[in-house]
Amino acid sequence: MTDTFWLFAAALIILALAFIIWPLFSHRAGRQQQTDLRNQNLMAYRSRMAELESEYQAGILDQENYQQLRDELAGSMLDDVPDATEQEGKSATRVRGRKSSMAIAIVSFALIPAAAVFLYQQWGAMDDLEQYLAMQEMIASDGDRVQQMNQLTTQLRERLEANPDNADGWAMLGRSYMRLERYKDAAWAFERLAEQVKGNDQAEATAWGLSAQALFFNSQGALDAGVTRAIEKARALNPDEVNALGLLGISAFSQQNYEDAIDYWERIVAAAPDHPQLGSIRQGISEAYQRLGQEVPESATASVSGPGVTVRVELSEAFAGEVPTDTTLFVFARRSGSQGSAPLAVARLSAGDLPADIRLDDRNAMSPDNRLSDASEVLLVARLSRTGNAMPQAGDWQGELKEPVTVSNDQSVAATLIIDHQLRN
Repeated sequence: MTDTFWLFAAALIILALAFIIWPLFSHRAGRQQQTDLRNQNLMAYRSRMAELESEYQAGILDQENYQQLRDELAGSMLDDVPDATEQEGKSATRVRGRKSSMAIAIVSFALIPAAAVFLYQQWGAMDDLEQYLAMQEMIASDGDRVQQMNQLTTQLRERLEANPDNADGWAMLGRSYMRLERYKDAAWAFERLAEQVKGNDQAEATAWGLSAQALFFNSQGALDAGVTRAIEKARALNPDEVNALGLLGISAFSQQNYEDAIDYWERIVAAAPDHPQLGSIRQGISEAYQRLGQEVPESATASVSGPGVTVRVELSEAFAGEVPTDTTLFVFARRSGSQGSAPLAVARLSAGDLPADIRLDDRNAMSPDNRLSDASEVLLVARLSRTGNAMPQAGDWQGELKEPVTVSNDQSVAATLIIDHQLRN
C-alpha cells in the first residue's frame, strides 16, 4: 500500500515538473526555424542582387532604376535579416536564457518534490494514512501469529509423536489446538495426554474431561457418541470431574431436566469452589431454579466480574403473543471475525424475561481457554429456542447485531439487540 501511494505521488510530481520544464526548452525548435528562415532570406537577397547586377550590365536597367531597386532590396534585406551586432546580442541573450532555463530546471527538480512532501505532511492526510497502514499491519500480524502458531503446533506434534513420554507437551498441544479452534485435534491431543498419565486417576479423568469438552465444541453443542464416550471415561475415574459435569449440566438444561442440571452444577461448585467459570455455573443454577418455580438459594447468585458487554435484548412486536413465556433464551457472544466458532460466553434466560439487560462476562465463559475478557470486540446473537436446545433449529426466533460490540469494564448498555426473524429450513 505504501509503495503504491508513493509511486502515484511520484508520477504526479513528475507530471508537474513536465509542465514547468517543457516550456523552458521547447523554444529551441522555434529558434531553429528562425535561423533557417534567415538563411533562406539571405540566399534570396544575394540571388536577386546578382540578377540586378546582370540586368544593369546588359543595359536592361539604367543607372537610376538600378540604384532604386538596389536600395529597395537592401532595405528589405535589413528588415528580414538582422545585422551581425543584433545577432550577437540575441545569441548572448539565448546563452543567458539557456543558463536560466537550466537553473530553473535544477531548482524545480529539487524544490517541487521536497515542497510536495512537506506540504502534504502539513495539510494532507498523512496521519490518517499512517493509522490505516498501522491497522493493516496489525491485521497482517494477527494472521502471521495464527500461521506461526499453526506451524509451532505442527512442530510440537511431530516431536511428541516421535517422543510421546511428555505429559506437559501433550497438555500444551491440546490447549494450543483449542485456541486455534481445532477442536478435533485438541480432543486427540487430550486423549494422548490421558494415555501418558495412566495410574493417576485424577489427572487421567481431567484429560478425558477436556477431550469431551473439545468434542462438544466440535459437534457445536451436541452430546454425540464421541462426547458421551469421553464423559463416561472421565467419570469412571472421577465422578466429580468438573468438565464432564459441566457438559452434562448443559445437556440436561437444554432438555428441560432442570433438577438434573442443578445437581450436576452444584456438584461442580462443591468440588471446585475456585473454578474459573463458577459465576456462569451459579447463574445456570439460578435459572434452573426459576424454571422449576422454586426460590433461588443465595449461594446461586453471582456478581459481575471483569470486562464484558451489556446488551439490551428485546422481542420484535411482530412476534408479540406468539412466543411462549417459558421459551428458552440464549444470548451468545462470539469473537469478532470468527463466524461459526464456539461462543466465548452464553447466557440463558427465558422469553418471559424480555425485554432484559444482560451482562456477558467471564462468568458466562464456555471454556477457560476461550474467555470473553481476552477479546477486544464480540458479535452478539440472541435466540429463542422452541426445544431448549442451544443449536439453531427451524422455527427458532433469532436476532443479531451486525456490528461488533467493544468488551470493557463499562456496565452500561452498549447496544440493543432485537429478535426480529424466525429461522427457516
